[in-house]
Amino acid sequence: VQLQASGGGLVQAGGSLRLSCAASGRTVSLYNMGWFRQTPGKERTFVAAINWSGASTAYADSVKGRFTISRDAVKNTVYLQMNNLEPEDTAVYYCAGKQLFARALTAVPEYDDWGQGTQVTVSS
Repeated sequence: VQLQASGGGLVQAGGSLRLSCAASGRTVSLYNMGWFRQTPGKERTFVAAINWSGASTAYADSVKGRFTISRDAVKNTVYLQMNNLEPEDTAVYYCAGKQLFARALTAVPEYDDWGQGTQVTVSS
């Protein structure tokens, strides 16, 4: 599946952004999807994930209660709603996909397909 991430930008601390990950080539409803982020010189880290059915989700401790992952099968798109953003959330955000797995996947090596990344910058 080909993935296209969008929705990043510059926002003040406490603000909100919604990232989108549009899928093409396959239906996203057959895929586990995840969001990861990366800052310069550091490894890519897990943010949020949802399994193929939407029944299982997972979040990094640092974003629990602030970020929400969701999917729209009609639009073949997965979203990451980010509220109460903090400067520490500044990073390039990547979406990732993996076919049909029961649980939400939280590790980089578990995913097969990656989008190109979208920059999120939170100013203090």
